[in-house]
Amino acid sequence: DKPFVPVNCGAIPSELMESELFGHKKGSFTGAVSDKEGLIRSAEGGTLFLDEVADLPLHMQVKLLRVIQEKAVRPVGETREVPVDVRILSATHRKLEDLVKAGRFREDLYYRINVIELHVPALRERLDDVPQLVDVMLDRVSKQIGVPRPQMSDEAMDKLLSYAYPGNVRELENILERAVTLCADNRIEPGDIVLKQGPGFELPEV
Repeated sequence: DKPFVPVNCGAIPSELMESELFGHKKGSFTGAVSDKEGLIRSAEGGTLFLDEVADLPLHMQVKLLRVIQEKAVRPVGETREVPVDVRILSATHRKLEDLVKAGRFREDLYYRINVIELHVPALRERLDDVPQLVDVMLDRVSKQIGVPRPQMSDEAMDKLLSYAYPGNVRELENILERAVTLCADNRIEPGDIVLKQGPGFELPEV
């Protein structure tokens, strides 16, 4: 019942990142026509989810580390810090240990955010999850497009279960969006499942 605020760290331009995360005070820079709370403060009492945290620039890593340690943020143009109470979750598809060794991710921040680590295997390593994911995604996609939820034929499901998903879960969702759009008679057949072609994309036969 508390806020859940997802942030795609790779999608925010670096020059706007500090304002987006920490907020700003009216008049603190050109275009700041009013006070802005910022994404961290908007998660007050709840959870801030930093997706692709490895994409944070080094100068923002320093500021995030301070937020975690001091439990406070300083909006751009403000002279005082504002206390915050947020839980921080972070995710990345890259190996932070390698980035730390390369000097592209702060070691102190790495240890601050890596209190509890949960490794989520790639979709190709957990194909048993595909039917459940398909069930959830078909509900969501059909609602977004505004069409009845289509049925998935056994043959189409078998095709999905034989694929290696180099693009992981997002690729599965993209495949299903295309299938829902292309299918006839409200039923997804193997011909509606368009997969990437090329070596290594399909799982070998056992």
